[in-house]
Amino acid sequence: MKRYAGYVFDLDGTLYLGDHAIPGAPETLAELRRRGARIAFLSNKPIEPAASYAAKLNRLGIQAAVEEVINSSIVMARYLSRTAPGARVYLIGEEPLAEELRKRGIRIVADPLDCEYVVVSWDRQFTYQKLNDALQAIRNGARFIATHPDRTCPVPGGEVADVGGMIGAVEGVTGKKVELITGKPSPITVQEAMNLLGLPPDQCIMVGDRLETDMRMGREAGMATALVLTGVTRREQVESSPWKPDYVLESVRGLIG
Repeated sequence: MKRYAGYVFDLDGTLYLGDHAIPGAPETLAELRRRGARIAFLSNKPIEPAASYAAKLNRLGIQAAVEEVINSSIVMARYLSRTAPGARVYLIGEEPLAEELRKRGIRIVADPLDCEYVVVSWDRQFTYQKLNDALQAIRNGARFIATHPDRTCPVPGGEVADVGGMIGAVEGVTGKKVELITGKPSPITVQEAMNLLGLPPDQCIMVGDRLETDMRMGREAGMATALVLTGVTRREQVESSPWKPDYVLESVRGLIG
């Protein structure tokens, strides 16, 4: 297949599943680096800091510097620090996202009536109290934004519920649609990836396992797109999708075939 100057890789379902690298992923990444390609690792998953994802990749035999990793926590924190410095946030999300927000001067508040934004993310301790707090905050005028839209996350043997459930719950009780999602497929995330690579989109390829996030983002940004079948998407789903990839690969190994 065609060679590209920059490769943007999703993580879960693309380079690894659980604690195991996708067969051929370490060798593929090593070959792309040997060819001089620039690499970015881009995940919507906000439940670990970038350093943890970089460490995991290296542990699995995939060379990765922490500076090459962007996840939805980083994108959200950078977005708010640019557009609403020092904003007060009621957070439905986990500590790694909270820490990323605090690092950039965003204040996490416990009182839903004392926030400017309700930020919804993947929260494995999601409760009725958090849902009701979000309702009161949004009724009080807080803006409703989210890190990413994924309904599920691939894991060995299947999928687990992701932030889509929390967004749906808040939308259900408030009657309001989420105002902004900063993670994939948002152009906000595209810009973060292009800034990291130092390349325009038309010199890059987005490699991932999701049609509605990875392939949609790549196509809308003007990147080439490669769907891998090692995650949540099956080949038969491609035909009915509005976001058809340029390449459909059994795995990332096909990038150097």
